[in-house]
Amino acid sequence: MAQEHISKPLPTLFIPHGGGPCFFMDWNPPDAWNKMAVWLSGLGSSLGVAPKAMVVISGHWEEADFTVTSNPKPPLIYDYFGFPARTYQIKYDAPGSPALAQRVQDLLEKAGIRSRSDGNRGFDHGVFIPLKVVYPKADIPIVQLSLKAGLDPEAHLAAGRALAPLRSEGILVVGSGMSYHNMRGLMSGKILPASDQFDAWLTAAVTAPEATVRNRDLVHWDQAPAAREAHPQEEHLMPLMVAAGAAGDNPGKHIFADRVMGATVSAYQFG
Repeated sequence: MAQEHISKPLPTLFIPHGGGPCFFMDWNPPDAWNKMAVWLSGLGSSLGVAPKAMVVISGHWEEADFTVTSNPKPPLIYDYFGFPARTYQIKYDAPGSPALAQRVQDLLEKAGIRSRSDGNRGFDHGVFIPLKVVYPKADIPIVQLSLKAGLDPEAHLAAGRALAPLRSEGILVVGSGMSYHNMRGLMSGKILPASDQFDAWLTAAVTAPEATVRNRDLVHWDQAPAAREAHPQEEHLMPLMVAAGAAGDNPGKHIFADRVMGATVSAYQFG
């Protein structure tokens, strides 16, 4: 893909993608996801410029090696279960970009990171559900990057560092996950103090003035207060590592917070 540079690099993002198709169905309580949906709907305009394309890392795709979608017309993967039939008819016809997929692989290879492409896979709900709210016209090409098996934080920070040049090419790097992801806790119907404890630590780590301190703390996220209560498994936190790695020395900002189903949930922007 043509490597045209822009005057100011785009930021990188870590956004919450909610629960299943939550923004497109009735929920109990009815307003559970409203604040998040409103915030997501204004996120694109808040950037001040439309990206030429996006690389999205979702907490719902893990492979032995980092893998990138190269399908020019990606289908949707309705990888949620037990929801109303109409939520399996949701459409989001954003194009893929084989050229961007190759650019991602080239950058990873240059950094000594093994990767491969998948020409058949489509977008899972960690991609199309939030982006249907952010960019409803579905007119921005998207490439999805998998997580790497083992979920090593340093490996995901390194992948982000490798992808940092994309920001100067008008490509938006988006980590899509959840800052709190303990399904048993969310379904309990209780206020979850552990989410507050972990969120406070995570926000302090992300917004540390020095990137070296931030990344050091993120690598050791599992030593944070209530870490394993917030993330019994860490796949929904790893997209944050890629976004932080791609940020380079740019500081992190806490750009959204809400209490959803008893848990504090946050979003972050770098640059």
